[in-house]
Amino acid sequence: MLIKKGAEASLYLEDWHGRMVVFKRRLPKRYRIPELDEDIRARRTRHESQIISRAKKAGVPTPVIFMVDPVEATIVMEFIEGKQVKQILGELSSEDRVRLSRHIGELIGRLHKYGIIHGDLTTSNMILTPDDRVVFVDFGLSEWSKELEARGVDLHLMKRALTSAHHQYAEECFRAVMDGYASVMGRRMAEEVLHKIREIESRGRYIAKEERL
Repeated sequence: MLIKKGAEASLYLEDWHGRMVVFKRRLPKRYRIPELDEDIRARRTRHESQIISRAKKAGVPTPVIFMVDPVEATIVMEFIEGKQVKQILGELSSEDRVRLSRHIGELIGRLHKYGIIHGDLTTSNMILTPDDRVVFVDFGLSEWSKELEARGVDLHLMKRALTSAHHQYAEECFRAVMDGYASVMGRRMAEEVLHKIREIESRGRYIAKEERL
């Protein structure tokens, strides 16, 4: 059963050897030379599965991977029961919302400390399970980096996602995210990342201004 269709890949919920799993299949791109397309999809499939496994070693809950098929550009992984953080954030009390946001910040800190940039940090890609774990999913845009720029871009996207989907409490949530991040990465690094985020935001405002002229 198709559960999500993206620009690069589709997700299918299927029964696999008696358990419900998610098949993530990268779709062929007709505009690419077939041999090149196969190579790109295979490499991205291997890359994503490696980062998902490494994130788990970093202490960040991610789906268990059962099989990787680079030839078919497919990853078979655990189906995570729960709700997207995007769906439940507005239903929480302010205290619980701040607590959850701080925990998310800690998890982002663990990723960054390990050299993993998620690449799509939105509350849609975080699942809150019935046992109160936050599981990060969709590492399709992830990369290896410890550069300040990459960390800033990652958290800038998180800030934008909060502002877009949860504007009423985006400020308190992002403040809590950065507080959790600082508890893992250190206050100095958190301040450097915040400065980088402000720099990225100013670039965006400058580009928008130029486009209006």
